[in-house]
This record gives sequence, structure tokens and C-alpha cells, in this order.
Amino acid sequence: MDWGPAKQRAARDLGLPRAALPGNDEVEDAVREHIAIFHADTQPGELRALRELAATWMGRLAEFRPHLTGAVWRGTATRLSNVHLQLYCDDSKATEIALLNRGLSFDVAETSAGRGRSVDMLILDVPCPALGERVTLCLTILDFDDLRGALKPDARGLTERGDLSALQTLLDTPG
Repeated sequence: MDWGPAKQRAARDLGLPRAALPGNDEVEDAVREHIAIFHADTQPGELRALRELAATWMGRLAEFRPHLTGAVWRGTATRLSNVHLQLYCDDSKATEIALLNRGLSFDVAETSAGRGRSVDMLILDVPCPALGERVTLCLTILDFDDLRGALKPDARGLTERGDLSALQTLLDTPG
């Protein structure tokens, strides 16, 4: 789950105002600590498998300028994580047509794209041979113009997403 929805659910379940919850950086730090303590032996391999799967799909969807985001990009993913790709398209229906032409089935949902606007998310159930199981692939369809500023780093100097070249650099970096 993304930090925002997770924090909203936690606030609701605990009966707290959302302002009482930690910031995204604090949540991410806690997740990294949890992984280091409880999943250090399995998480690196699972993360690599999900990143390789993302790279495969980014290659397949290259015409839509895919960028990996979320836990798989940030390095906090486990085998239970979804793979999130953001696609930057001139025509929002072009991705759906391309998937249908390839004989792929998907569900359509709506997600927030910031600034109060909703966009389509295509959800696929795809095999991940390295994990020996199926993984949810979420394709968020954004306007081509949204690509500007998409690679701006956060306060820690980390980006929220990366293209196939950036992902390949992560895959090629040991450790």
C-alpha cells in the first residue's frame, strides 16, 4: 500500500487525526528498519525479481514512456508488493488498445494523480517466473505533459520514479 492510503487507514483505525501520524520519510525509514530486521534474507532477492519484471514490462510498453514508481523503485518492496508503472501518453486510451491488441486482459480503476484529478489505472495479473507466482502490475495512465518535473528529487535527493535506463542502473549496481 502507498504511504498516503496506509496512513489514512491507520488514522481511521486508531481514531486519530491524520496530522498526528508520521511523515512519509519516517514511515519509509520504519519500513526499511523492519525489512532489515525481519526480511534481510529474502527481501533483496524478491526486490530484484520485481525490478526485473518491471524492466520486462517497461520494455514491452516503451512507446508509452514508462517510469517505475512505488516500493519497487524505492527498494522497500517484498513479494507481496504491486509493481507500479506510470505511463506518459498522448492518448489515454492508446494503452488500453495496445494491451487488448496483445490479447491481455486487465481491470480499469481510478487513482489520484495529484491536484485533485483522477486518472485511469490499468491492473494486470502477470506471472513473475523468478518468484514462481503471479504479481499485480498497476499501470497509471498520465498525460505526456505530466512527464515534466516527474524526475525531480525529494528532500533526501531521491526521485519518486525512474525510467528503464535508471532501473537498469539499479539492477546493475551490486548490493
